[in-house]
Amino acid sequence: MKSYDLHGIGMTSARSRARLVNLLERKQVTHSGVLEAFAAVPRHIFVEEAMAHLAYQDRALPIGHGQTISQPFTVAVMTAALLESPRDSVLEVGTGSGFQTALLAQLCAKVFTVERIKPLLDQARRRFEALKIRNVFSKLGDGYDGWADQGPFGGILVTAAPRAVPRRLLEQLDVGGRMVVPVGGDGNQRLKVIDRTGQGYGEREVDGARFVPLVKGLRT
Repeated sequence: MKSYDLHGIGMTSARSRARLVNLLERKQVTHSGVLEAFAAVPRHIFVEEAMAHLAYQDRALPIGHGQTISQPFTVAVMTAALLESPRDSVLEVGTGSGFQTALLAQLCAKVFTVERIKPLLDQARRRFEALKIRNVFSKLGDGYDGWADQGPFGGILVTAAPRAVPRRLLEQLDVGGRMVVPVGGDGNQRLKVIDRTGQGYGEREVDGARFVPLVKGLRT
């Protein structure tokens, strides 16, 4: 198993995380739980060693296989939107590096995460183990299918952009639950917040960003 620097010195220290939190606060991120999670989770272990010196900047970084670890501000906005009210059980579609998963694990009792690219999932699992994160449950799967056996979920966070909101994911959202999902193609994505009520679904949009597309099928 790869050995990760969990304490760090210099740019990988708690001071680096504190500077990132201060930057998010300046950008009007106010959710105290989200800010505390950013202060607790060492982002540098979720990127390649050659990129570690960039880990605490507000920028997306490549993680291989055509994927990225999202810009911290985007992650913070999506997480805050999802967790405007507490949610015990959350589904994440697109584990990726595992950083977003680790943040959710600080804030939710159970996090279920699905990833279609096996090498990314294997690496994320090693990172969860190194951080002693015990409330994350992961599987290799097609994100469009979600994880019906573990639903319904109080929250669903989709970290890649489908062309339209997947019906199967909507069906796995509990009444009173919320989904945050970027929708659309390149250059025309909207970040949607969808709430399920007893009468159906309500929808609004928040500040958008660019995401990789949500792709069907597995890559092993």
